[in-house]
Amino acid sequence: MPKWTERFALTGKRALVTGATKGIGIVAAQVLADAGADIVAVGRDAEGLAEVKASVEALGRRCVTVSADMGTADGPVKAAREALAAFGTIDILVNNAGVALLGHLLEATVDDWDLTMAVNLRAPFLLAREIAPGMIAQKAGKIINVSSQAGVAGLDAHAAYCASKGGLNMLTKVMTVEWAKHNIQINTVCPTVILTPMGERAWGPPEKGGPMLAKIPGARFGKPIEVADAILFLASSASDMICGHDLLIDGGFTAV
Repeated sequence: MPKWTERFALTGKRALVTGATKGIGIVAAQVLADAGADIVAVGRDAEGLAEVKASVEALGRRCVTVSADMGTADGPVKAAREALAAFGTIDILVNNAGVALLGHLLEATVDDWDLTMAVNLRAPFLLAREIAPGMIAQKAGKIINVSSQAGVAGLDAHAAYCASKGGLNMLTKVMTVEWAKHNIQINTVCPTVILTPMGERAWGPPEKGGPMLAKIPGARFGKPIEVADAILFLASSASDMICGHDLLIDGGFTAV
């Protein structure tokens, strides 16, 4: 039996991380690199891309940066093809990029709805469609879709967000049905409120954050590193029998 450090190691692997310039994305890229993976970091912020590149290279790993907009139909395809051109194949795909445009149903706009679906649901589909053939050919791969507790529980003023994340959870299951036979494991991580810039915007005001915090038995919000560590587990060989699963990182929110 290999040592535990070997079971969790990503030595020689190549990972593509979207939304890699801030929050969960940049920490996930750093954690995967620390475990041995080379990284393709995808984002729109040039300064953020430079930051993640420097931090990954400081860990001794290679980092290729790709500027692409996940809200367009062309952006995810561009990102995937540039990643494949750089590394030949991608072993780990982390669909992390996301938007949360909040509003009650009677106030929601079509533009906000469409952008939310494009970034949170269409982009993971398009990226996986580009990356999966290489995984199928090598008979190995990991796809981790960053969803949310909002994909399994309705939240006030989160109609588009909840619908997109619930759709992502079901997309993960269809990917599992079609690709697990090729030794590709596809799972979601579903965090509660994580104290990223997006989380602070949505839940920072006490009138918003207080009631949500009261619903979490663990009595706190999460940290990006806690999600990144779960992504590492699902990217490693230690999780080879876990497929089509929604991993709740929610402090017990959905247990109540």
